[in-house]
Amino acid sequence: MKKKIIAISGSTRPGSTNLNLIKAIAGLAVNRFDVTVFNDIATIPHFNPDLDNNNPPEAVTAFRKLLAAADGILICTPEYAMGVPGTLKNAIDWTVSSCEFSHKPTALITASSVGQKGHASLMETLKVIEARVTDKTHMVISHAKTKVSSDCKITDAPTLEKVSSLIASFIELMETAKTAYL
Repeated sequence: MKKKIIAISGSTRPGSTNLNLIKAIAGLAVNRFDVTVFNDIATIPHFNPDLDNNNPPEAVTAFRKLLAAADGILICTPEYAMGVPGTLKNAIDWTVSSCEFSHKPTALITASSVGQKGHASLMETLKVIEARVTDKTHMVISHAKTKVSSDCKITDAPTLEKVSSLIASFIELMETAKTAYL
């Protein structure tokens, strides 16, 4: 049975390398994943704990429902100024109290010019919110623009091999997730 994946791009650009990477992954795993791309990350308002405690904005409620209904979460993000893009961090902040990431199988790919510092920062955030990320379900793709084409193909053979391995590990993580916390 296909796994329901929510894919989040940390970039808000419609033709971003990270969105193209998500589409490439969806194509590679077409028989295993049913991928829904969450394109509305920029519509989520700035995190405000006072709003979260009372009546969260509709965009936040919709985002949380998508995450809760998914078998797994795929995040593909660039690194901005050696950190996590603000819109992505903001969206994740809205899930801290509601726990949609808690024990949810999660794959993280930082695809950027460099990527290591932003990736490390986001990994720390994902650990704090208890996302299930393993050593095999996260990676950095440096110089990503030279490895992912605008027609949503991974053009670099070693990168394709590593992404294919990540996909297999992500599927395995989702298959074991249902029994791991019963």
